[in-house]
Amino acid sequence: MNNPVISINIVVLNGEKYIEHCLNSVLNQSFSHEQIQINILDNGSTDNTRILIQDFEFRISNYNFPKVNFIMSNFNFGPWGGWEELLKYTQSQYVVFLSADVILEKDFILNAVHTLDTNPKLGALQAKVYQFDIANLSSNSYVLSPKIIDSCGFKIFRSRRVVNIGHGEIDTGQYNKAGSVFGVEGAVPVLRAEALQGIKVLGEIADHDLFWYAEDLDVAWRLRMAGWEQHYEPSMIAWHDRQTTKQTRRGLRDFIKIRQTISLKKRRLEWRNIRCTIVKNDYIINILKDLVYILPREIAMTGYLLIFETAVFLELFSLLKLIPGMIRKRKVIMKQAKVGPSEIHSYFS
Repeated sequence: MNNPVISINIVVLNGEKYIEHCLNSVLNQSFSHEQIQINILDNGSTDNTRILIQDFEFRISNYNFPKVNFIMSNFNFGPWGGWEELLKYTQSQYVVFLSADVILEKDFILNAVHTLDTNPKLGALQAKVYQFDIANLSSNSYVLSPKIIDSCGFKIFRSRRVVNIGHGEIDTGQYNKAGSVFGVEGAVPVLRAEALQGIKVLGEIADHDLFWYAEDLDVAWRLRMAGWEQHYEPSMIAWHDRQTTKQTRRGLRDFIKIRQTISLKKRRLEWRNIRCTIVKNDYIINILKDLVYILPREIAMTGYLLIFETAVFLELFSLLKLIPGMIRKRKVIMKQAKVGPSEIHSYFS
């Protein structure tokens, strides 16, 4: 039997609210099931997630998926560490890293495979990802309107501020055009297995020091450095119940209010890990070019944290501990880089 064309790799931790909807959307894919491999890793759930996965294991026997792997771990690999673990079981040329709180539209895989097949230089694909709330789901997993965008990929400013394109906007067709993005966001990236294997640093695809948050930005940046294209494809549609914030900010008051809805752990790790990613991947000449944008933002952010979020700023000590390791990884990345500073800089707005 030939290897499957694409694998859907799902990592879940205490996802009993979502896992059935996620798995049902996998079963409903229009792409030939005979060409899809399914790999599921439970990261040590303590709720009913494992029971629901076992029920899915029974139901899936009525379908034609050729390869299905269920791995129950008592160790929490983290999301990207878990996806990397599942690559050991992956036998396809393409792979979907699927979060349990994501639902796929029925033609998602069909459109992803078609797009990747037409361009061998594509290392990663970004879907048009909408927001949803678990309360708005019907029993058959279709998501109700309105269609508010969650992400159409990563955009980076010259200040090194990173945003999800379209986040919080009502979809009126403004993102209906396919095209290049700096990087794919981590809710449901579709990747070429060859590209992932080619960006290993010291034996790791995902940076295990980051563990949680901003690993997607780091992987996307390294894919860019390695010369792989990353595209946004609006025909690939999914829905994501983002656990941090679904809101957009308007002014300082909104910014403070929204920040307080995000867990302290997430705020600390995001602040630390984005800076780790820049230390690892950013060309020094590009940093020097953009200091006039970077320094004011860093000064303003530091002042804000000292006044309003001192607990986040305390992550500075953890950041300083990680810097020597990031510099070691940087040396490997720069040695392997196939794309120069000018091309990378062209993606900074």
